[in-house]
This record gives sequence, C-alpha cells and structure tokens, in this order.
Amino acid sequence: MALELSFTVQAKELPLGTAEFEKQRAALLRGLIDKVPHEYRLPRELIENPPTNVSGIPLTCGILTAEEIEITETYDAIGLAEAIAGRKYTAVTVATAFSKRAIIAHQLTCCLTQWFMDEAIEQAQMLDEYLAKNGKPIGPLHGVPISIKDHIPIAGVFSSLGCLSSIVKDDTDCQMVDILRRMGAVFYCKTNQPQSLMHLESDSIWGRVLNPFNIHLSAGGSTGGEAALVAMKGSVLGVGTDIGGSVRGPSAFCGIYGFKPTSYTLPMRGFLSHPAAAELNVLASTGPMCRSLRDMDLLMKTILQASPHLLDPKLVPIPWTGLQTIIDRRLKIGIITNDGFIEPQPPVRRAISWVTKLLADPKLGNQIEVKEFKPFGASDAWSKVRRMYWPDGGQGNRSAIIASGEPLHHLSEWIWKDQKPTGVQDVQAVNLLRRERDNFRYAFAQSWEEQDVDIVIGPAFVGPASAHDTAYYWTYTSLYNLVDYPGVVIPTPIIAEAGEKYSSDYIPSSEACKHVKELWEATNFEGAPINLQIVGRKYHDNELFGYLARLQDILQLP
Repeated sequence: MALELSFTVQAKELPLGTAEFEKQRAALLRGLIDKVPHEYRLPRELIENPPTNVSGIPLTCGILTAEEIEITETYDAIGLAEAIAGRKYTAVTVATAFSKRAIIAHQLTCCLTQWFMDEAIEQAQMLDEYLAKNGKPIGPLHGVPISIKDHIPIAGVFSSLGCLSSIVKDDTDCQMVDILRRMGAVFYCKTNQPQSLMHLESDSIWGRVLNPFNIHLSAGGSTGGEAALVAMKGSVLGVGTDIGGSVRGPSAFCGIYGFKPTSYTLPMRGFLSHPAAAELNVLASTGPMCRSLRDMDLLMKTILQASPHLLDPKLVPIPWTGLQTIIDRRLKIGIITNDGFIEPQPPVRRAISWVTKLLADPKLGNQIEVKEFKPFGASDAWSKVRRMYWPDGGQGNRSAIIASGEPLHHLSEWIWKDQKPTGVQDVQAVNLLRRERDNFRYAFAQSWEEQDVDIVIGPAFVGPASAHDTAYYWTYTSLYNLVDYPGVVIPTPIIAEAGEKYSSDYIPSSEACKHVKELWEATNFEGAPINLQIVGRKYHDNELFGYLARLQDILQLP
C-alpha cells in the first residue's frame, strides 16, 4: 500500500485484501498519519531506503531536543518517577519526549496502532498541577509514560483483536489501566500485534512490525509492537500479554526484559472483547516489558499493592515481595542447552555457554550449584498446546478476519492448520484435553522435582529473532504456558554474527529441528540480540525475583 510505505518502513509487504477492505484500511492509516505534525516526520528518502539497523536513528534524526534525548535515553521508569517528583522535569516535558520518540520509532518499525500525544500532554498537565498544589506525587508512577498493547482497553481509545472487524472504541479503562492511571501513569500510545493475536509476528492491519536491530527480522508477537517500541526507547515501560510466549518472545527478539507471571497474578479483566477459546485449557497472563530489572518489579508491586483481587475474584492474592524476597540458601540452577526437540541456533548456544561459564565460576561454588536440566516432554507439549489453542478449529478467528475482506496472513493460517480439519470440538473432547494437560503438568512437576532445581535458565526461542513469516516454533516459551510456570527473559551481551555455523556433529532430533537449521542457513541474522529465559515453579513468582536479585551482579543485569 503506497500510503503505508510513504510513512513507515516496510521490509516485507502484507498480502492485499478486497478493494473495500483496502479502502477501509487506508482510512485507518490516514487517521494515524494525519495526527503527526510534519516536523516529527522522517525524510521519505530514509523511509524508502532505510539501513538494516534503525535503532540509532532517533538520536541522529534531529527531531528530538538534547533534553528529550537525555530523558528517553538515560532513565528507566523508577528514575523518571524520581526525576519528576524531584521537579527536575515536568510530566509534560517527559510526555512530550516519549510521544515524539514513539512516533519516530513507529515510522521506522511500524510499532504503533494508536498515538495520542495531545491527550497525553493533557494528562501530564493535570499531574503537574497536582504536584504543584500538593507538594507530592499522586502515586509511584506519577508522570511516567506507559505504552499499552492494542487489545487492552483505554477509555476513549480504539482497540482491536488484530483484525479490521474487531476494532471498537472503548468507553472505559480496563482494570489494569485504571490502576495504572490512578498511580499516575500517562498513556500516549498503543502498540501493534498479530492479525490473530496468536502467533509470534506482529503483522496486523496497521502493518508489519520490524526488528529495530535488523529490519529483515521480526520483532516477535503477539506483543511485538511493544517490544520494538521499548527497544527503540520510545517507551520506558509497557504492558503485554502472554499465552504462548507473547511477552517473552518479542522481548527476546528485541533484547529487552519481559515477564510472564503465573496466571491469575495480575488483573486481565476487560482485556478482550470476546472470551478466548484457548483459555479453556491454556491460561493467558499479563506482565511488564521494559529496560531494567527493577522496572519489572515496579509494575508488579504497583499493581498488586492496589489489591486487584478485590474486584477480580479469579486472582490469587499473593503479596508481592519481588526483588526484596530473601533467598538465604545455595541456589540450585538447571541449565537447558536444548529441550530434546529443537536444537537452538548457534548464537543461542553461545549465550548458554556464556551464562554457564559465569555461574560455574569456582568462586561462586558456595552460593550456586549448576547442573544440566532436561525439560520434560517438550515435543509432546508443543503438540498438545497447539491443539488446545484451537478447540474451535480456528473458525472463530478465521471468520472474524475474512468477514471484512481482510486477507489471511501466513502465520495466522499456519498456527491453526493442524486443528482446522477437526472443526469445533465437543465438550467431551475439550474435557479430555484438560485431562491431558493436567497429567502432563503432574509429570512435568515430578521431573522438575527429581532434577532438584530452584530455577532453570535456557533459550527463550529457538534462535534470535526470526525472519519475517517464519516464527513457527515457540516451544521454549509455550511449554511454560502449558504448565503455567512464571518466566523472565533477560538480555545478554551476545549478538548474532555473520557466518555462524552449526556444530559439525549436529544431528537433528526432529523434523522441526531440521527445519530450524534450514531457516538459519537461509537468513542473515546479523545484529540480532540474544536473550535467555529464567523460569521458576508455579506461584513462585516472588522467589523467581529473589533469585534474579541474587544473580543480577553475576550476570551484569541492568
């Protein structure tokens, strides 16, 4: 689409729908573009001929002032809140800086669906007035800009489930947004997601999200717009959702922090306009995406201190201690080199070697015991979870997408292809799937206990960020959705390099493993960051953060 290409970089175009659909889509895109002042727009020559790595352009494009660069580059959310409370910056100045940087990031990565700078400045002005009148901030997030995934409702703003026919304008905040607003957060944008909300590439009606470090790679999904925006420093803290890796995968693709709590920890009331059939057996979770360990802790603490369980009885009211959780024993850490199903691609193996070397340092022998860990049933888990996602054979999603003449995207069709022939399952079939799930969980817990570890550290994905339309295998994240264990992805200093090769003694452990190697050899992943995933037991989220606090200096985590 010419309109789209004239405003945002698009490394790989999306398929075209009917003429009527394309007309409606053009109007949507025009609505976003028309909000953007000309002085915030990047040169067309840059949009049409971008470098592979666009992450540094916000610093050099001349749109941001020196102060705005300082605000967006050097602070995490806690630091920003402190600077605003100490009156180093006004909330208006901070909201302006992040709104400008977000729209720059969007032009380079197509990470946004909604951008409402004027409304953000109005929110910020009220917060500045409150601080001036009362001499103290309204809450722990006073003036901190927070970005929100597109399907999560914000009052007065449009949301969608990733396709044209699902777009609605929300009259009220959902529960989490309401809490964040009361704590002083400023909302200024919403971020892109996949067409079906159910795969690892964010390629909706708004366009395809690009990886900031290599635009020929994906930023992940389903919270890929959020990940790209945070990586581009157009957001300091965002909110995503995860039912198969949708926080952890994009965070790993873009080299930022992401946390999937155990289900029913944080409120998701009102997140979806329609119930998701997948959650009959696999529960979604919501969590933070950000650039510092302590900001993950901040969001968890801020939300849970508001006692959301009083309005949502599904939530388990476990008090949050997070990074302050005391772990006064020797840590037993399991290292996952592969899951027995898919061998990770070369740079991920380097990251595993990096973390193993650090943790196995003899100087840490009295603090940490490192051992190999073999995840139970990875191949079986992938087969099960894919069936459980689509008890309706994908008919609901598919019908909603094509109703408007919208074309089905490649990964949308791929994710439900195995279940499509079965159609809608009856009640007993869904019951039997639940028994399969529970039996798998029992066996997984037994295996974890027998291997005697507190946490495990391993791949967050089969490789770095995938090439566009090739994010087929989420086995390293979806496993922990099936068993409902909390997981954090952390950045490492490892970056994918040109010319990396598989070991000469590599033998594929499955057809999927063989395919992953073929995908590696067909793509240039140079420049892509590598994250690792740290996982704890179900409802041991506090302990997981206590372990992270113990490991922070060892792993040099920001």
